[in-house]
Amino acid sequence: MFVGHAGLAFAARARYRDVPLGTLMAAAFALDLIWPLLVLAGLETVTVDPAVVGFTPLVFTWYPWSHSLLMVVGWGVVAALIVRARGHRREVGMLVALLVVSHWVLDVVVHHPDLPFWPGAGTALAGLGLWNSVPGTLAVEGLLFAGGVAMYWRRTVARSWQGASGFWALVIVMGILWASAPLLPPPASGRAVALGALSLWLIPFWAAWCDSHRDRAPGGQIPADQARGSA
Repeated sequence: MFVGHAGLAFAARARYRDVPLGTLMAAAFALDLIWPLLVLAGLETVTVDPAVVGFTPLVFTWYPWSHSLLMVVGWGVVAALIVRARGHRREVGMLVALLVVSHWVLDVVVHHPDLPFWPGAGTALAGLGLWNSVPGTLAVEGLLFAGGVAMYWRRTVARSWQGASGFWALVIVMGILWASAPLLPPPASGRAVALGALSLWLIPFWAAWCDSHRDRAPGGQIPADQARGSA
C-alpha cells in the first residue's frame, strides 16, 4: 500500500491539529523509509517477478526487520519516544506509534501472504492479497487516500501559494505515481527498487513544507477562499 498510508496521515492531521503533517507522514511511512536502507545493506531482500499478475511484480522475500509485526511494534515505540523527546505530549506519542503500526495492518490487506509476525525462519505469514486485483486495489486504497485528503482540505486553509499549490502538487504526484504502477514496466532488479524507494524520504519533508503554510479552518468548514478555488 502507498497512498493509503498517506490518507491516514492526512486524516490524523485533520483531527489532531497541533501535530505537524510531516511528523505524521514520517510515522505512516516509517516502515517503507527503513526498508530500502535495509535492502541496500543486504539485511532484507526483494525480487522482481514479471510473471506475477496484479498490482505489482515485487516479491518481498525477506523483510523481518522492517515489516514483521513484532519489530513494527518496536519501531512504533521508538517513534513515540522520539516525538516525546522533542517536547510533544504523551497523546501525540501514542498517535505516532499507532500510525507506525497501522502501516503493517494496511499492508496485510494488500500484500500477498509475505508479512511475518516476528523475525525468524518458519514464522507465520500474513496477507490478504488485494494486490491480486488491480481494480480492487485502486478502489480500496484510493478511497482511503481521497477520504484523508478531503478531511485535511476541509479543516485547514492555505496562507499562501505554498500551502495551496504545494499541497495539491503533493497529492497529484503521489496519486499519479501510485495509479500508474500497474502500467509501468517491471523494475530491473531488487536493488533498483530499493534505490527508487529512497525517494519516499521526500514525502515527510514535502508534507511538512506545505503544511507549514496552512492554518486551521475555523469550525472545520471549507474556507470561503478555498470554495472559490483561490488561496
